[in-house]
Amino acid sequence: MNIYLQSLGVVCSLGSDLAAIRAKLWAHEMPDSVAPSDQYTPGRLLHMGRVETGLPDLGQVPIAQRSRHNALLAQALQQIRGPVQAAVARHGPSRVAVILGGSAPGLEEGEQAVRYHRAHGVWPAGYDYAQQTLGSGAASVAREIGATGPIYTISTACSSGAKALASGARLLCAGLVDAVVAGGADALSTFTIAGFSSLESVSAERCNPMSLHRSGINLGEGAALFLMGRDAGPVRLAGWGETSDAHHMSAPEPSGQGAADAMRQALMRAGVAADLVDYLNLHGTATVQNDAMESRAVADLLGCEVPVSSTKPMTGHALAAAGSIEAALAWATLVDNPLGYLPPHWFDGVRDPQLPPLHLVHAGESLGRSPQYVMSNSFAFGGSNAALLFAQG
Repeated sequence: MNIYLQSLGVVCSLGSDLAAIRAKLWAHEMPDSVAPSDQYTPGRLLHMGRVETGLPDLGQVPIAQRSRHNALLAQALQQIRGPVQAAVARHGPSRVAVILGGSAPGLEEGEQAVRYHRAHGVWPAGYDYAQQTLGSGAASVAREIGATGPIYTISTACSSGAKALASGARLLCAGLVDAVVAGGADALSTFTIAGFSSLESVSAERCNPMSLHRSGINLGEGAALFLMGRDAGPVRLAGWGETSDAHHMSAPEPSGQGAADAMRQALMRAGVAADLVDYLNLHGTATVQNDAMESRAVADLLGCEVPVSSTKPMTGHALAAAGSIEAALAWATLVDNPLGYLPPHWFDGVRDPQLPPLHLVHAGESLGRSPQYVMSNSFAFGGSNAALLFAQG
């Protein structure tokens, strides 16, 4: 059964919609979309992928669903509201699912509320602890579109957004629903940044994937939503693969076997040979262990000739939203791209000699033809691995 991505809405530090993101994605110079800020770390500048554009006002939604996390989702939903509402009207509310990747909605709102309570002894108006419930985003989207089918959130850290698309595909293949709104969202917060800093995973400088000098991630935020269905659309979700390493709470399994198995599953499900992949969007966090593991997995399965890049120096690592945002970049690579321009791999150019010599995409590089198959990797704490294979619709 063919599963299609019919519509896309996306917001991240590269831009507030696909057109704005495309303009920076293909730029010949590194965009300034990941920039130093101490907004969440006063007195300590860190590079972050912040969404600087205005977001929808949520003043009319229930208090429990008011958060920056949900405003990011609302921005993405605005871009696909027409097709989504048409799907609800066509199939009926109970035949439309909402599946999102999420990790920590409402954290920043909770932090602000605690600071206010400490200062004034009461909770601020407009705050509800339910803003921090994991399912807040999915509930908000479902309420907005009137969907009453399966509505749930996947929380597997940085593979969440990718796994939401795989879960949507399974529901469609099983005939349980006729349309799915799937994707992910994450918003920056002081708590999240402190947590990753305590693991010594955050780089103060712009992240440097696959470099000898790589020293950690830049955190980011954003949201991406797809309308998925069985009717033809611009992009087909040709295959997906999911594995679990069960190796360590935060460190990836060093050999990359689980990551390679996830990619292998995606290819096998699609019936596509490894040498047909035109481009791979790496998870590419710029941590020492992730890049080592992933580069081994890619070299073992796809070889060192396939063009690859990490787009996190342009978006930051948006955690639960990363897989869906990078799926949106795969869409941008496949659709309306007759010369096959590829997302560049921005780094300092100093390769780590211990890593396989992958084909890292340089600025302005193109295939010279429209891409046919694009893969995207998402790997997470706890060894949760996901790979998605997209094809021309």
